[in-house]
Amino acid sequence: MKLLLFSDLHASRPAAEAIVRRAIDADIVVGAGDFANGRRDIDICIEILKAIECPAVLVAGNNESTEELRDACRVWPSAIILHGTSAVVKGITFYGLGGGVPVTPFGPWSYDVTEDQAAALLGGCHADAVLVTHSPPYGAVDQSTQGTHLGSAAVCDAILRTSPMLVVCGHIHGSGSQSGMIGNTPTVNAGPAGIVWTLSTGASMRFSAALTT
Repeated sequence: MKLLLFSDLHASRPAAEAIVRRAIDADIVVGAGDFANGRRDIDICIEILKAIECPAVLVAGNNESTEELRDACRVWPSAIILHGTSAVVKGITFYGLGGGVPVTPFGPWSYDVTEDQAAALLGGCHADAVLVTHSPPYGAVDQSTQGTHLGSAAVCDAILRTSPMLVVCGHIHGSGSQSGMIGNTPTVNAGPAGIVWTLSTGASMRFSAALTT
């Protein structure tokens, strides 16, 4: 099963157009948030991305709310929006959490979730899921360009508790297009260029280490 992972398009038409081209070869597309900029212009990317015909699993970033993403995606029939919820797509369970975690320093415009709220929203995640979060876990693919770890403790704890098969995130641009591990779980900060990740289709649906940028 071939997944195309991406995040942090930030209303970039060229980046969205490139994802549409790459999606032709994907079974499922996974978007880990920040389609908009500062709660504006979400329609720029969605109007382009709606050409993707395969299922698309999405979470909101901190630059758009879950409600804003759902509203924008009414024109995108194959889009599935998750936030503290799950969906089974082509036999794979996806579990999603949107928003910035922990609360960002950007002010009231940012769509953020506290660590306690995130822990509660992640309560339904389990080992056979692909976990899609906007924010990375603390300690993996969460370093800023200055080397500071900015990830979420709640996301990290949920991964260690449940060992999902894969984590897809974004948010911290300094770690974009990088992968790491939390416990036994591969964790990918997808970035706007996108990453192809292949999941095995065996009974356990665990990952196979095939990653291409």
